[in-house]
Amino acid sequence: GKDLYRRDKGEETKLEQKLKEIFKKIYEKLLEDNKTNGKTNGKTNGKTLQERYGGDGNFFKLREDWWTVNRDQVWKAITCHVVSGNNYFRYTCNGQNKTQNNCRCAAGDVPTYFDYVPQFLRW
Repeated sequence: GKDLYRRDKGEETKLEQKLKEIFKKIYEKLLEDNKTNGKTNGKTNGKTLQERYGGDGNFFKLREDWWTVNRDQVWKAITCHVVSGNNYFRYTCNGQNKTQNNCRCAAGDVPTYFDYVPQFLRW
C-alpha cells in the first residue's frame, strides 16, 4: 500500500484532478438520471441536487455521500476472498491473534473505525 496523498512530484495534484473528473461524471450522470426518471420530490429533484452538489467544483459533498453509500462494498472488495498468504489481516498488538472475523461485525457490518483511520496510520 502506497499513500496516494504523499506529496511526491505532483502526484497529489494528479490524484485530485482525477477524482474531480470522476465525481463530475458521477454528478452529471446523477442529474441526467434524475431528469430521465422524472423524480420531483424535495430530496431528489434536479434543483435540490444542484444546490447540494453543484457549487462545489471539487465535489467533496458528493464524495462523502458516495462513500457513505458504498463503503460496505469497498470494504468487502478489499477483504473478501483474501488469498492465503496475502496477510491483509495482521496480528493484533500483542502478536498472538489476528483481527477477529476478518474485521467484520457478526451481522456483516463494516467496522466503524478501520476505513476512517488515515492511511499513513494504518501501515
